[in-house]
Amino acid sequence: MKLSPTRVLDLVADFLVATIAAWIATRVAYSSFPPISVLAGASLYPVAAIEVALAFVIRARVNDREIGDGRHQLHPITVARAVALAKASAHVGAIASGIWLGFLFWVFPQRGTLRAAAADSPGAIVGLLAGAALVGAALWLEYCCRAPEDPTDDTATT
Repeated sequence: MKLSPTRVLDLVADFLVATIAAWIATRVAYSSFPPISVLAGASLYPVAAIEVALAFVIRARVNDREIGDGRHQLHPITVARAVALAKASAHVGAIASGIWLGFLFWVFPQRGTLRAAAADSPGAIVGLLAGAALVGAALWLEYCCRAPEDPTDDTATT
């Protein structure tokens, strides 16, 4: 079974559905939401940072042809797990970004009339950017996990 790259259209669909659902939920139930802190919005940054670091490690191993089941090699199952993590994280990041944007669509215009909306906006903006950072990190990790192109053996074919 060949695993295909994450489709951008799937991420856009996740993002749009989450945005609409969050806007509706915020419009209906904002008064019962707890205050949104900047830390709540920033919760995905550490995951994105870990995935970027993992991407660089895997990329270096792939480029040095250090993938295998040898003693000092990176096991192929580890790379496959990293791909699964990347694919899942890309979707989580798209959904999180959509949720924060839907929240902002309702909260941002209310900033002048509701003090709570003004206080919640910075955390939501940080969350939107954190979700986008996670999508970027996940797509980078997925890219770094690709197998190198097989070199052609021109001498064998001539």
